[in-house]
Amino acid sequence: MKLYPLQFQPILKDRIWGGTKLNTYLNKPITSEITGESWEISTVENDVSIISNGSLKGKSLNEIINEFPEKVIGTKVYHQFGKQFPLLFKFLDAREDLSIQVHPNDALAAKRHNSFGKTEMWFVMQADSDARLIVGFKEKSSPEEYLNSLENKKLISLLDTKRVKKGDVFFLETGTVHAIGAGTVIAEIQQTSDITYRLYDFDRVDAQGNTRELHIDLALDAINYNVVAAEKKYSKTENISNTVVDCNYFTTNFIPLNGSVLVSKNGNSFTVYMCVEGSFTLNYQGEVYNYKVGDTVLLPAELLEFEIKGIASVLEIYIS
Repeated sequence: MKLYPLQFQPILKDRIWGGTKLNTYLNKPITSEITGESWEISTVENDVSIISNGSLKGKSLNEIINEFPEKVIGTKVYHQFGKQFPLLFKFLDAREDLSIQVHPNDALAAKRHNSFGKTEMWFVMQADSDARLIVGFKEKSSPEEYLNSLENKKLISLLDTKRVKKGDVFFLETGTVHAIGAGTVIAEIQQTSDITYRLYDFDRVDAQGNTRELHIDLALDAINYNVVAAEKKYSKTENISNTVVDCNYFTTNFIPLNGSVLVSKNGNSFTVYMCVEGSFTLNYQGEVYNYKVGDTVLLPAELLEFEIKGIASVLEIYIS
């Protein structure tokens, strides 16, 4: 079987806080006015990505990993994770504020949910003039202060609010209390996990008048009550891979593409490109593939040499 750059059908998720920018800004085929998420590459149970291009069209990502594990995900990734695909890639449109939430670490998630934890990063693709994010506490806190603030509806007063603009990056280790604010479009890279503990949802209700479930007690021993430094500064040198995040779970580089770049890989890991601005082509063994803003492509690990070319801003993600 000859592998090639793979794209997938977007898995679109309606959310109480979602909007329409995934269509107007990223060309996703949304069917509602409250589409909050486009899962670009996923093997979360019941949300497994289906290939949308080429000879493997219609097959699931799990199917081809089961059949060609090392060729698809890479020798190192296979030895570390077996046939599990360890990352989840999304675009998010926050028309309204998301809930204030936290994700458990690997040990807690495995114990309670038989899941990975959820370390993640956000790349801000678009931000309205007053857009902001919540990331961690302003000052060192405690379980007692957290519970008291919730009871008195003052949790937000404890949390650090950041004004954001296009190109800002935040790296959220597990345990960091956070919320994406209204007026942002975000590219999100995270561990394969859908475990979220919701702390506060601004007392809002859905179309049926129901509030969303909170997980206040579960979050108690998941929260990091220390001040965190989540914002990442990074260089933007043209036509090279500028490191943005390099952690145990993934490496993310930023490529300001203005021309062409020859890429060489070693077969240890798959590579994912998320086009966050502009458009580019990828040439692999004489075949040319075209991508534009909002596109996500998975390069199987056995694709060792290729060229990317265009005028674009591209996130490059792999496992080191």
